[in-house]
Amino acid sequence: MQAESRDAVHADVFRLGPRAWVPNNAHLPVILYRDVLQGDGDRLASAFEAMFQRNGWPPKWRNGIFDYHHFHSSAHEVLGIAGGAADVIVGGPGGRVVHLEAGDALLLPAGTGHCLESSSGPLNVIGAYPPDQQWDIRRDALTDKERAAMEALPFPHSDPVRGKQGPLIDNWLSAA
Repeated sequence: MQAESRDAVHADVFRLGPRAWVPNNAHLPVILYRDVLQGDGDRLASAFEAMFQRNGWPPKWRNGIFDYHHFHSSAHEVLGIAGGAADVIVGGPGGRVVHLEAGDALLLPAGTGHCLESSSGPLNVIGAYPPDQQWDIRRDALTDKERAAMEALPFPHSDPVRGKQGPLIDNWLSAA
């Protein structure tokens, strides 16, 4: 089966405040895209990579999601679920659990905690970032200087799923 793009994309948008040592991002919401692509296996993974690349978010890896709480202070991140299903804790310890299935994508603004709670099937995730942003893996609180650097990250110029329009443009532009 070949991967196919969906014309209509449903997105859930929610904000997270700081939680314990996880800063989250009170200004930029998390965006959960449902049923973005249909397909299976390597074709779905390749379709996510092509979509992210086309929309200005170069894909960097194929793998799973770490099963420990962490966040990235130096990059915004989009995760495309290309295989399996997962329950992911978003926002740090005690955060919101979101269920992701193949074809979904999750956009995490810098500072947003995430951790794999459970998965089924062979989980395959595509990770992508805006150009010139290199992710770090943080498991501790930021200093004031590090927080200021995170908040000064360049604004992505396009939505990783919809390009020049879409939930990122609708929800992040007004917050910038």
